[in-house]
Amino acid sequence: MRIPVLTAVLAAAALAGCSKDLEAPTDPQVCWHMATLPNGHVRFNRLAANQPDMEHCAAQLEAMRVRFAGLGVSQDELVGAYQGQFLFLDRNGIFTAQRYEGNRYPFLVRTGDGRLAMPGAMPSQ
Repeated sequence: MRIPVLTAVLAAAALAGCSKDLEAPTDPQVCWHMATLPNGHVRFNRLAANQPDMEHCAAQLEAMRVRFAGLGVSQDELVGAYQGQFLFLDRNGIFTAQRYEGNRYPFLVRTGDGRLAMPGAMPSQ
């Protein structure tokens, strides 16, 4: 009885190990917004082209968040991508990661008045 259960658990673990990680689009100079569909899949929507760097992409995503807020949509968290990197927007700022499930590192932080700045750029009080 224990052998079939153990076999099923090992098979599930093996299949989980083979599942492909979510990858950010790598198109040069294109900023993407990641939308989660009702069926759990994700879709990357082109938000802006000709973005020279990740800071400009982050600004495009922040502008999108502000526009949504102006329409009454309180979406505090957004996910985007730029040249293979994920960007995560939340109330604390913008974080970046190479993998969707990977470690997130501060990219831009919110100042006291809600603006975005490079970490360490604002003097501590």
